[in-house]
Parts: sequence; C-alpha cells; structure tokens
Amino acid sequence: MSISHPTPTGWHKSSYSGARDQNCVEVAEMPSAAAMRDTQNRDAGYLTFAASEWTALLGTIR
Repeated sequence: MSISHPTPTGWHKSSYSGARDQNCVEVAEMPSAAAMRDTQNRDAGYLTFAASEWTALLGTIR
C-alpha cells in the first residue's frame, strides 16, 4: 500500500552539513512525514518517510 503525502516544501540542510561541495542531504518536514533529497542532485527526486520511520532513523544516527 502506498501512502500519499503532499509535495514537500521548505527544504533545508542540517546545521551539521559542511561546505557546498560536500555530500549533503536536504530535509523537508511535512505534517505526518519527512522527505529527504540529495543536495547536489535535487532533480533526481526525494525519499518520503512516515513520521515514525523518520523518528527511528534520527534516533539511530544520533
């Protein structure tokens, strides 16, 4: 089953991201999800995570 989310807006890079030429991702928060995309390849699309998945991912990488 596929979950429909609104198109993400308000993309931002983490304050932990380095200079522009480094590998970075951008994140857009949505009411019940989060989206992530490659900063250097924005036209390639993005991944959407349900709020519970996003919370688990952040907990794991912290």
